Parts: sequence; structure tokens; C-alpha cells
Amino acid sequence: MPELPEVETTRRGLEPHVAGRRIVALTVHEPRLRWRVPDDLPARLAGQRITGTGRRAKYLLIALESGTLIVHLGMSGSLRVLPADTPRIAHDHYDLLLDSGNTLRFNDPRRFGSLHYTIGDPHRHPLLSRLAPEPFDAEFDADYLWRITRRRRASIKQVLMNSRLVVGVGNIYASESLFRSRIRPRRRAQSLSREEAKRLAKAVRAVLSMAIEVGGTTLRDYVGANGEPGYFRQKLYVYERAGKACRVCGTIVRQLTQQGRSTYYCSSCQK
Repeated sequence: MPELPEVETTRRGLEPHVAGRRIVALTVHEPRLRWRVPDDLPARLAGQRITGTGRRAKYLLIALESGTLIVHLGMSGSLRVLPADTPRIAHDHYDLLLDSGNTLRFNDPRRFGSLHYTIGDPHRHPLLSRLAPEPFDAEFDADYLWRITRRRRASIKQVLMNSRLVVGVGNIYASESLFRSRIRPRRRAQSLSREEAKRLAKAVRAVLSMAIEVGGTTLRDYVGANGEPGYFRQKLYVYERAGKACRVCGTIVRQLTQQGRSTYYCSSCQK
């Protein structure tokens, strides 16, 4: 699933191509995404100018003269900038045609992505209003992690992946952050010391920053706005490396399942 780094990479790739451009038309080829694309949306968008882009957690925000488009890439989606006459391929679900002659084309084999439009403050939209702080916000620090973990018996990996507590840290980056902070993923959140909370907050920021710098992580489907894969996979220490030697100490990386998701860790480096 595209996580925060992949969405931020997509946003950065789109920004120079869309800012200041006018929407000529929205053509919906398949409205049945995670939520059906409203039938009146093409008429509401036609002629509007795009004023900029943003991101909240794993949601891409496209600001218009009147309102905001909220885009979610789902589990396998991508939003690319293409010449408008580029032939469609399987799973291309909508085109946002711009006055530049380019189109923003959304492709999503699993159709778990979504497209929403809101007139008001997008941060008050039901999908965004109850989200936790961003990992790069000043609010997300050692003290914050310490506070939210004090009474939580769930594993620290589950806490990292809870969007009501921390946003944008999906399965890949949770495993990598815990490795870099030397904390085992099955540890109860409440067992963390203040020093461990400090290391973990720092590791989360570092991992996400590094991933953004190299365009995110491509394991299977993800490509950025320019069609290029992300290259953070080459920098992964534990994720999908079960049975291989730890890059730090040489111990064999282990795999376990938490809430139906694969978790990877080093039993020597992480305590």
C-alpha cells in the first residue's frame, strides 16, 4: 500500500505540472472505486484552476479555486502525469485533463482508491478530521510518544500503525523504524522508557525522510507521478528480509504476524 513517503513523492511530482493549471474535464472511466465517484463531479470541476497541492497522512490534496480534491491511492493505485493522448491501459479509472495538454491519470488494479471533493476546509472532512499528528509536526516528539503509550497494552508496532495516534506510518516503515530504534515490535507500548520513546520518534522521522528522498518504496505496483518506482527497497534493513542476515550484526532476520500483517525484526539488535 502506498504510505506517507509514496504519497508525498506523488505530491512533489505533481506540483510543478498542476499548479496554476485549469481543469478542462474530468473523465471517469470506472466510478466504482472504494467509494463511488459522484456523477456530478465532472461538472463541478470543469473550468476550475488548481492552486496547489498538499498532503494529510496518506491523502493527497489538490486545492482548487473553489474546494479541494481529496485523493487516496488505495492499496495499489498511482496518479501519473501523462500526455492526454496516451492510450489507456487496464485499470485506468479516471483522467483529469488539464489545459497544458497533460492529464492526471489514476490507475488502481484493486479499486481501493478514492476521489472526493469538498468545498469547506479539507481538514474537517470526515476522512481527515480525526487523524493524529503528522510525524514531521513539532507535536510528534518523544513526550508525545511517551504520553500515548503509558496505558496501552497493545504492541508498539500496533500503536505506530494506529492513525488515531500516529499518521502515515504503515507496515514497511513501522518495521524499519523499530529496527533503527532497537525496539522489538511485540513489546507492549507501555513498556517503553523515555529514552526509547525519544529514539523511536527520531527513527520514524529519519526513515520517512530517507524514503521520501529516494521516491518511496516499490515492492510490487507503486510508481510515482513520473512513472518511476521508488528506491527505498534497497535501503531496507529488515522488511521482507526474513531468513537473511541482519545488515548490522549478521543475525538471521525473523518474521512474525501481527494483526494479519507481516512483521520483520532482528532478535539481536532489537530488545
